[in-house]
Amino acid sequence: MNAVQGKWALITGATSGFGKAIAELLAKHGCHLIVTGRRAERLESLQHILEEKYSVRVLAYCFDVRDLNQCVEMSNDLQSREIVPDILINNAGLASGKNKIHEGLIGDWEKMIDTNIKGLLYITRTILPMMVARNEGHVINIGSTAGHVVYPEGNVYNASKFAVKALNEAINLDLVGTNIRCCSIDPGAAETEFSLVRFHGDANKASKVYEGYQALRAEDIADAVLYVIGTPPHVNITNMVIYPTAQRNVFVWDKKG
Repeated sequence: MNAVQGKWALITGATSGFGKAIAELLAKHGCHLIVTGRRAERLESLQHILEEKYSVRVLAYCFDVRDLNQCVEMSNDLQSREIVPDILINNAGLASGKNKIHEGLIGDWEKMIDTNIKGLLYITRTILPMMVARNEGHVINIGSTAGHVVYPEGNVYNASKFAVKALNEAINLDLVGTNIRCCSIDPGAAETEFSLVRFHGDANKASKVYEGYQALRAEDIADAVLYVIGTPPHVNITNMVIYPTAQRNVFVWDKKG
């Protein structure tokens, strides 16, 4: 049974990495999409490719989830179109910098807190009431194993992902008595643009993160999202932790060479 065909999924941060892979896989299964991102050219390209390739409807909203007013504007536009997302995927997130706490850059901290925590809250606050009114929907929060175990120089990024874990649990509690389900999918090491962003565009540093082992791919996380969405309505997977086989926790690796 195809659990997503004909439904609407809202995916934040859809122009690269997990978000793009999730959009591609859901569209392949006949899901209509609402995609957001900050890079207009990439977003427009994604919209056209998915519409032409899979014959699904794709609405694209170019904005930053850190901007509450724009989150509200998107929600209002969806309501004017009488579209209620069946699936909300809070994917937009990032790491910025890898400094000790006493050497951290305030700008990096604000970027992570505003995107990973406040952005998730803004989108959830504007979309979830529509789901609650209809008493149907599925929320997927893309977290991280960094929200389970703190590692050196992770500090504020760790804190932001611990917050995602806590919010995911809180959302589930607040939704008791409804038919709405909520899951946090928490990847370990995954080869996307994540490290490039964390190291402020230093491709050499970013590439070294993935040397000597097979990291997760964005498509692996998309597969997990599809699986979680596809479970029967009486099944609520609240948390899924995914590591590459070569990594068993944030400190234990099997790296070659």
